[in-house]
Amino acid sequence: MAWADRAVDRLAVLGATSDLDGAGLLDVRSTFTGLAPRGRVSAGASCRVMATADSWCAVNLPRPDDLDLLPAWLGVEPASGEIPWTEVSAAASERPTDALVEAGQELGLAVAALGGDRSDAQLRFRGTERAARPWLVRRVGERTPARHPDGLTVVDLSSLWAGPSCARLLGRAGARIVKVESSSRPDGSRAGDPGFHRWLHEGHELVEVDFATVDGRRELVDIVHSADVVIEGSRPRAFDRLGIHPVEVVSARPGTVWVSITGYGRCGPWRDRVAFGDDAAVAGGLVELDDDGAPMFVADAVADPLTGVAAAALILGALAAGGGITVDVALREVARSAAMGAAVVW
Repeated sequence: MAWADRAVDRLAVLGATSDLDGAGLLDVRSTFTGLAPRGRVSAGASCRVMATADSWCAVNLPRPDDLDLLPAWLGVEPASGEIPWTEVSAAASERPTDALVEAGQELGLAVAALGGDRSDAQLRFRGTERAARPWLVRRVGERTPARHPDGLTVVDLSSLWAGPSCARLLGRAGARIVKVESSSRPDGSRAGDPGFHRWLHEGHELVEVDFATVDGRRELVDIVHSADVVIEGSRPRAFDRLGIHPVEVVSARPGTVWVSITGYGRCGPWRDRVAFGDDAAVAGGLVELDDDGAPMFVADAVADPLTGVAAAALILGALAAGGGITVDVALREVARSAAMGAAVVW
């Protein structure tokens, strides 16, 4: 994919390298799992593209607790712990897309309308209707002289694929990566392919913190304030509860860079919506069309690796500019930019 190739090229310009080209970047997990999308079924089989009463949507149900929400969302009762995809698809086909997505998201489900070039309230709020800049960069702290990541400390609070792949690229450039996980809720990628998890986190330091205790929250604050770069993928309210605010962290230490990687962005009316790589790609319109014009997945959770390499390039650029910067990256908007073939303005 040309967009991914350009992002990898940008890394090289900034002094970092990847062991993958654009195509390899998008297919890397499949080399470990042997899985690939099958039309409208995602590689991991937790997400499906399905018709609604007026369009198409993606329904992603990767977590066991998601099944418990199906009765409230669609009136569908799961049986035997399996996702009743036939019943879910039938119920979705009778509902308008926007109402279906809004109801699902209110319950915390990763449901997304098929996107593309249409505008919406989130894009308008963020001023990112033009797909050439699918992130927001703000200078909120003091600069330092330009820095390379070699020897810097990167605290990775993210999980799954996008954030950890960003951290991996920075580690290859010489940064010290400190991976912080909740002792009660570890990174969900641990439940996936162990080889892929090792590949993402090779050489990284692991710190477990109990976010539920006062001492644990104090330890987390200390770790975050010791970082040159923070990578996180939590919805904003999670950090609000912990008493950690990106602007305050960046303002407290010159040169710091904070990168948020979320489904729809850290600000705007959709800031707390749930998204994963497969549904975010559909939300951005990054799909293929079959002979009948119906949308299909293009790669395994494609919004994740695209966003990871873009975030790494943004961090390198921010460090070269002296830091004091927050970066807000949205998976949906990265996928949208790639789908439209936008010439990204880094």
